Amino acid sequence: MILHVDMDAFYAAIEERDRPELVGKPVIVGGSPDGRGVVAAANYAVRAFGVHSAMPTSTALRLCPHMIILPVRMAHYAAISHQIRDIFFRYTPLVEPLSLDEAFLDVTGCRQLFGDAATIAKRIKQDIKQETGLVASVGVAPNKFLAKIASDLEKPDALVIVDPAKVIEFLDPLPVGRLWGVGKVTGKAMQRLGVETIGQLRLLSLETLKVTFGDSGEHFWRLAQGIDDRSVVPDRDAKSISHETTFSADISDIELLRCWLIDLTEQVARRLRRHDRIGRTVQIKLRFSDFSTITRSRTLPKPTDVTQEILQTAQDLLTEAFRSSRGTGSKSIRLIGVGVSGLDQSRDVQPLLFDDPDEQRHVKQKDLDRVADAVRERFGNAALKRASVSDSSKNRSAKKNDQ
Repeated sequence: MILHVDMDAFYAAIEERDRPELVGKPVIVGGSPDGRGVVAAANYAVRAFGVHSAMPTSTALRLCPHMIILPVRMAHYAAISHQIRDIFFRYTPLVEPLSLDEAFLDVTGCRQLFGDAATIAKRIKQDIKQETGLVASVGVAPNKFLAKIASDLEKPDALVIVDPAKVIEFLDPLPVGRLWGVGKVTGKAMQRLGVETIGQLRLLSLETLKVTFGDSGEHFWRLAQGIDDRSVVPDRDAKSISHETTFSADISDIELLRCWLIDLTEQVARRLRRHDRIGRTVQIKLRFSDFSTITRSRTLPKPTDVTQEILQTAQDLLTEAFRSSRGTGSKSIRLIGVGVSGLDQSRDVQPLLFDDPDEQRHVKQKDLDRVADAVRERFGNAALKRASVSDSSKNRSAKKNDQ
């Protein structure tokens, strides 16, 4: 059985935990309303006013003039994410992080040690609450797709269990928009077919879906049957390490996209170093408002786990991809991701006999990363921040799955 653990309003919840006087008050985490600041996270009190993530802060302020605006503290959130991940590893080594606030866990082989999947899910929720003061929603299901849907159904503080014998019964009443890849455009196309629920989609033939949706047709058909054969892949076994995020409102500002690229790259690089891996190929992924998706990659002269080297390549790829997409009239961006592949075990490199400026920069950045990782590991707070992350936080956009 698979667990999908998703922290509820992660950034805002951390701020409420750290400052109890904020509990019950409308709070957002995000940028200034004076510039191009946006809402990175909104607590449940402010959502009642119609405020949501990725909304311009100025708009949110008009909807809720008395809301409290707090700056993004990404390094602090990352340290707490690491603490939560350590809880996961108590129960299973099969942990696949998706972002700072969510992960898949395969607990199939853990029954004799900790009980069934539902029991493990309850224990993880309790451990997170007791040790961090935060609330997690958990979906328990036979596969990743079903577990992710389940975790989102009864937020906040959800625990939804999908009986393997009742998968179709679970899926059929749900709106078709719950399927991965069904957005506004695809949803309208399904409405034209008379499809509003997953159950109605399931009744259509595979051939009909292929004719209507092309290569995505089989993808929708399989999900409607509850089929998802993907396994949980921990970092140590991964052929690549990546992070991506989906925005609740599409973004057309490349500077906002750069802000997210910084955060995603930090996560990827730290995971590489944590598992003693280096990678040779950097890749970015962009999904547009019409759900078309492109990837761009570049192979480095030598493998690396250095944050700055990965980030520079990812930013170059973003600039090129963004420029070419604009030239073809493509839509704004709803998802961005960054990853590193061509992984190998990290190993010390023999120093060069003669001074090489590039090599010197590489060694210096690697040493800085090691120190930064050690400080964050020890203190578990925002003791260190990459300057570019701090500088860019005022213009940060928001995740769809920060719920």
